[in-house]
Amino acid sequence: MQDCKRPRIGIIGTGAIGGFYGLMLARAGFEVHFLLRSDYAAVAEHGLRVNSAVYGTLQLSRLHAWQRVEQMPACDWLLVGSKTTGNAELAPLIGQLAAPGARVVLLQNGLAVEERLRPLLPDGLHLLGGLCFICVNRSAAGVIEHQALGAVNLGYHSGPCSSEAQGQAIAEEGAALFRAAGLESTAMANLQQARWQKLVWNVPYNGLAVLLNAGTRRLMGNAESRALIHAIMLEVVEGAAACGHALPAGYAEQLLAVTDGMPDYLPSMYNDFALQRPLELEAIYAAPLAAASEAGCELPKMRMLHQALCFLERG
Repeated sequence: MQDCKRPRIGIIGTGAIGGFYGLMLARAGFEVHFLLRSDYAAVAEHGLRVNSAVYGTLQLSRLHAWQRVEQMPACDWLLVGSKTTGNAELAPLIGQLAAPGARVVLLQNGLAVEERLRPLLPDGLHLLGGLCFICVNRSAAGVIEHQALGAVNLGYHSGPCSSEAQGQAIAEEGAALFRAAGLESTAMANLQQARWQKLVWNVPYNGLAVLLNAGTRRLMGNAESRALIHAIMLEVVEGAAACGHALPAGYAEQLLAVTDGMPDYLPSMYNDFALQRPLELEAIYAAPLAAASEAGCELPKMRMLHQALCFLERG
């Protein structure tokens, strides 16, 4: 392992999420290696650009861009920014790219994503979840639009740590990397609770943006859709509590207020649907519905949303 202050970082999935956080870490002086597929030629020639409403235009012209994992050096930290729908195919790449004892961070939405990937990874790797609170999208090859926010919280899931304290220390190690890049980051003691908290926003806004063909501003500006968002949020809070994760009082109302202050935003599922890419229905809907049902809690509004999205995707 390299010096803990300057580890080598690999980005798997250099889209909006991976590109943004990778660029910020590289600008902070970290050695960052980007694995790309369709965007490789454009990024290798022109670099990465983030058009940010917060930081202005950020350009990373000289960077370590790779098209094949076999060509890349082993990395101490691997940040997975791709969608959960491709995790099974990514597992062999992670194993090839990881240095001994590497930390793998899933910068992904949904529930049980670590549980599904863990059996496919070498036992010696540390697996963490990363929860990104950010409005960002990819507008062209190597070009990312950053509208607001940017915090990322980390929680330890599994690996060769012999105690919770060691796992928490590794999560703090990761959070320190993001803070060094000028981003808010916290090491979460309870990853599952943190994932349920993120679902309180992701479940209503992702699904309703697709079904109603609307961004956050229109969804919040209409009394009926706003009330539906609130009702779905409260259902997710109920599901979390049934699974043993009591969320803070007034959390749904807090998220509504935060969204009121955001610029108009089209969630990632809206963009996936528009571009006819697979939707993350398993991680964001099916897994939490199954967990709540197993705990004896049914979430009818969330289930109806999931069923409608399944119909659209299969159509």
